Amino acid sequence: MNRNDVNPELRDDVALDVAIGVLELCSVARGIEVADAVLKEAHVEMLFATPVQPGKYVMLFTGPVQDVKASSARGAQLAGGDLVDQLVIPQIHEQVIGGLRRRGGRINGEVDAIGIVETTTVASTISAADIALKAATVDLLDMRIANGLGGKSFFTLVGEVSDVRSSVAAGARMAQERGLLTREVVIPRPHPELVRHL
Repeated sequence: MNRNDVNPELRDDVALDVAIGVLELCSVARGIEVADAVLKEAHVEMLFATPVQPGKYVMLFTGPVQDVKASSARGAQLAGGDLVDQLVIPQIHEQVIGGLRRRGGRINGEVDAIGIVETTTVASTISAADIALKAATVDLLDMRIANGLGGKSFFTLVGEVSDVRSSVAAGARMAQERGLLTREVVIPRPHPELVRHL
């Protein structure tokens, strides 16, 4: 049985370079055309390019900073009004890639705090997670993008209460400023039964 709540699968045969770029479109057909243009514009490697729910098309690519910027700019130009969101991150936090692969952390024992940031786009969740992880000492527990969520995305962090508050605030601020934040939540000392379901 196919599950519809899995993240797009990242290629294992492509090494992550210095920078990543994401383009998110509301049209599958235009998305495929844009993915071709992104690859032709500069020396980048596509980690995934695929339809996601609800009928969007998302691509994640990596390469040297200038190449990722050039490919992203070309893709955004071609996408025009079909562009939903985009990002370029020169130095992605290593836990973000693990989160995209759904290889987040594991909870062993009690948790001091849980933080959740939920956004309306894939790109804004990836960007918010990167900012949150760089803001304080926290661990990424999970990241879900688009599929099984009606196109929304979210990530979950764990750590000390003050660190989780700082991280969630930093990540949510970016999404809020762009009008893409759905909700941010910090739960200090979560109930052990809740922790079992994360």
